[in-house]
Amino acid sequence: MTDTLTSLGLCLGASTISICRVEAARREIGGRPIILGHALYPHEGNPKATLVRALNSLEIKDFDRITATGRKFRHFVNLTSIPEPEAVEHAYPYVKPDGGGCTAVVSAGGETFMVYALDHRGRIANVITGNKCASGTGEFFLQQLRRLDVSLEEAARFATVAEPYHVSGRCSVFCKSDCTHATNKGIPKSRVTAGLCQMM
Repeated sequence: MTDTLTSLGLCLGASTISICRVEAARREIGGRPIILGHALYPHEGNPKATLVRALNSLEIKDFDRITATGRKFRHFVNLTSIPEPEAVEHAYPYVKPDGGGCTAVVSAGGETFMVYALDHRGRIANVITGNKCASGTGEFFLQQLRRLDVSLEEAARFATVAEPYHVSGRCSVFCKSDCTHATNKGIPKSRVTAGLCQMM
């Protein structure tokens, strides 16, 4: 037996299969694990084939543990699975910013938008869900980033440094139109992206 424990986390989402490889010391209780790698696989309506492809890209025997989460598809695999709120609570202590905490965690999935409001211990105190409009979903957000030719990493950076250009949040059609009109008027895509992030 090695001194490290290697785990694979799977998030079987409505539009994407996400995988994360994590390593932690076996004897260090409460230690911060190291993320060895992660990947996203859009499944375009075929989660089974996409999951098989993702797993075939890995050496499964190298993992000590495998766990899945996901609102619908986690029940379709013969693996240990946990609901997303439980996964959020388990992960939060390891990913929270050093020297501080967050008041909420956002889950912007392909079909839903949820905010997990956290208490002072980092436990979920309330769950707030968005309306049924596509403008609040992660898939809509990613589509707009692709239209702007902006990566998720660039969007995160623009959200912290650029002055947000206001875009509508009440309807995906209005939001998309606002983004298009702004770029056509020459508004820098950093500002449009920051506005899109603020809208989310």
